[in-house]
Amino acid sequence: MDPGAPEPLPQLTGAARYAMLALAGLFLLLGVVGLFLPVMPTVPFLLVAAWAAARCSPALHDWLHNHPRFGQQLCDWRDGGVVPRRAKVLTTAMMSCSTVFMLVFVPQKWAVGITISIMALVLVWLWRRPECKSPP
Repeated sequence: MDPGAPEPLPQLTGAARYAMLALAGLFLLLGVVGLFLPVMPTVPFLLVAAWAAARCSPALHDWLHNHPRFGQQLCDWRDGGVVPRRAKVLTTAMMSCSTVFMLVFVPQKWAVGITISIMALVLVWLWRRPECKSPP
């Protein structure tokens, strides 16, 4: 076992295991869809999939963390809540585009205001995340 990896969680049994496995599969599918749709994020869905897989399928959890495309991002998040600058910039750009779209096309300005406020809070939180792992 990797000395930097967290302690394994106790495995679920029975129906709870299958429910968690279904949740992991659903969020993995949503993450894959996010690879092809620019308005849909990938990594947040994969984070939920990895969280669920850690509780029901060590093999799926390991596969996600060793995946050549997104495994490094999952490991960086697990090991220190790291979000790369590129992801922060892309998220900010997509939220900005969404804001403009809503201001132009959504007639309920109160709903637009609430949504923009939530996005602004998410961006403040996101930009406060570290961009690289701190040395041990």
